Amino acid sequence: MEITLAALHGRWTTLIIRELLRGDRTFSELRQALPALSDKVLSDRLAHLAEAGVLDRHRRPDWPPRVRYSLTPRGRDLGPVLQALWNWGVPHRPSDT
Repeated sequence: MEITLAALHGRWTTLIIRELLRGDRTFSELRQALPALSDKVLSDRLAHLAEAGVLDRHRRPDWPPRVRYSLTPRGRDLGPVLQALWNWGVPHRPSDT
């Protein structure tokens, strides 16, 4: 359990993984999908996820250089984990009253 929690460390990490479960994304596409997330935090989370082996960073030799992020098999394996967290969280969320 600690290994999984270490990989998911940090606010926004699960949402970044959620976006990448939908397919490869560029930095700009991730920023657009998560507008409240700052560039610095996004960069930090992407670096952490790459270090944890959850995502790959693919640099294209275009000009200007473009980078695409994709989940590794290890990262795709987090899909059911995130779904289980969602399934637990929905009925246990705090009431708005």
